[in-house]
Amino acid sequence: MARIPATTTDRRVEILKSAAAAFRRRGYHGASVDEIASALEMTKGNLYYYFQNKEEILFACHDYSLDILLSLLAEVQAEPSRPDEKLRRLVLAFVSILLDELQGTALTLDLQALSPPLLEKVIAKRDVFDQGMRAIIQQGIDDGLFAPGDPKMLSFAMLGAVNWITKWFDPAGPMTSDQIGDAFADYLVGGLARPRPY
Repeated sequence: MARIPATTTDRRVEILKSAAAAFRRRGYHGASVDEIASALEMTKGNLYYYFQNKEEILFACHDYSLDILLSLLAEVQAEPSRPDEKLRRLVLAFVSILLDELQGTALTLDLQALSPPLLEKVIAKRDVFDQGMRAIIQQGIDDGLFAPGDPKMLSFAMLGAVNWITKWFDPAGPMTSDQIGDAFADYLVGGLARPRPY
């Protein structure tokens, strides 16, 4: 498989960012390829050089974001750091991807608009990330850092809380994405800690 030139990859990411912004404003079905292209001062024909259609752009938004998260997950899993430190890094990265990387919609765009084969690919990658979170939570429980609990439900609660940020986040608001990430990491990871005996 030929290596994609860096300039091509950069241009594809620019398109994804423009598309995510359009999807956020109008929804997947309301946003047009023309709108995505014109925001980048491209023609629709030029955009089709990079992506075959709007569905492929939607899939690429998910795929791009998940690849970043899975790459970080692999790094974190290989580190000798404690489970709470690993989990904190993942929460911070997840918030950053949602709010900074693709305009606050990267992992919350309309999945149901994808055809079954593409939807399965996205779900498979999401499952890998979820399983990685669960394993780290379980390790924290086993090590006595976290209170006993169901890693599956704890992971769902954490990911659900972070996903919901896109519903209320205002880029012009008083808190930056970094501040929100730190606050959520404090709440979510801190909430797992085993209570200290008095």
